[in-house]
Amino acid sequence: MRILITAPYHKQAQEELTEMLGEVIYRPWKTQGRAYNEEELIDLLQETNAEALITEHDEVTEKVIESSPGLQFLGVCRGTPSNADIDAATERNIPVFNTPARNAQAVAEMFVANVITFLRKTLAGIDWLKSEKWDEGAHASYLEFKGNELAGKTIGMIGFGAVGQTIANLVQCFPCKILYYDPFYTSDNSDYVKCSLEEVFEKSDIVSVHLPVNAQTKGMIDKRLLSKMKKDAVFVNTARAVVVKREDLLEVLEQNLIKGAILDVFDNEPPDTVDYKIIHMSNVLATPHIAGATHEVEDHHADIMNRNLSNWFIHDKKYIPQLVNKEILAVKS
Repeated sequence: MRILITAPYHKQAQEELTEMLGEVIYRPWKTQGRAYNEEELIDLLQETNAEALITEHDEVTEKVIESSPGLQFLGVCRGTPSNADIDAATERNIPVFNTPARNAQAVAEMFVANVITFLRKTLAGIDWLKSEKWDEGAHASYLEFKGNELAGKTIGMIGFGAVGQTIANLVQCFPCKILYYDPFYTSDNSDYVKCSLEEVFEKSDIVSVHLPVNAQTKGMIDKRLLSKMKKDAVFVNTARAVVVKREDLLEVLEQNLIKGAILDVFDNEPPDTVDYKIIHMSNVLATPHIAGATHEVEDHHADIMNRNLSNWFIHDKKYIPQLVNKEILAVKS
């Protein structure tokens, strides 16, 4: 099998894949500084006579899939393969694999870092120090930037998948109490308390969003829920912006109904005027969609994808969680 890899893929993983399935052609999108568009990907597939594709951010449209009718599989090195036309692949019985949890550790570490930074007023203290305002006595900064500890806080997770569970494990040593809302999962850890959606907002000191984007979750978090939060609570979103009604979040922040927000995702990237209005607020800590941006994430997704392919092609395990389009199993059986 000739496998075209346009996702970042470390050398050892390439070698393992070669030994397992055949020839690897490595053309990572990062060398050109952007993902391959539809026409570029079609040309690349035809040029290499690829029989399989492992991608990350490239535009894998129906036209791309039609151009390579012999594809034996499509691998998307992301938790949500939103850049690929899954329906088109399914119609042609092409299995599509993804790499959920590839960035769980990265996002979890960023969550802890940013929450502590926010609670301790670290950025404001740094700005004050750099502005050379320390002329009011030895205790001026101690009094002005006294913050809060993460220890003892109740963290509420909206969605309790890989990222939420990794955060929960990380904060055990502080310690923090964990509440979670997830209609599709129940933890076997009795320390984690499953609650209704409303209860998570009402009882948590920190509410953290970990939802996928689908018809049910778009705009799910609105003023009704945000208004249930404690006045000194913090709202965190490192998942997807569209699951939150932006205007409702802006209103809650402007009216100081909550302590503030920590945001890594925005309705528009790059941001528009309304996004920037939120970003510039004094009670918002905003980062440019980098919670999952570590070099290690690329290693994780290659290792996860190789396990997927080994299970499917070598060990004949068809019912694996990382098979995105499980509908093809009915056809194969």
